[in-house]
Amino acid sequence: ETKHNMVRLYVKGVFMGYRRGKTNQYEHTALLKLEGLDSREDVDFYLGKRVAYVYKAKTKQAGSTHRVIWGRVTSAHGNGGTVRAKFRTNLPARAMGSTVRVMLYPSRV
Repeated sequence: ETKHNMVRLYVKGVFMGYRRGKTNQYEHTALLKLEGLDSREDVDFYLGKRVAYVYKAKTKQAGSTHRVIWGRVTSAHGNGGTVRAKFRTNLPARAMGSTVRVMLYPSRV
């Protein structure tokens, strides 16, 4: 297949940081800003969707230098279309500002 025929089956998002208050930070919950999402009402479609943080490592595992941390969208965060997500292992702090993939499954439609 040529590059023009490829279909992207995920929505791009950015890991903005951890859920936090003034003094406390909760690393088990990540805040994500998703592409094309700017109101709380639109978040409903994404609840329960799987999130992948893909990164490269130096050593090969299973024949690949790419690794993935999987997570799930759990709820909205505020009214601006930001979402909360929980990952199997907490995202590392160095991942802040980097891209995550929000898969379009599982479907609740």
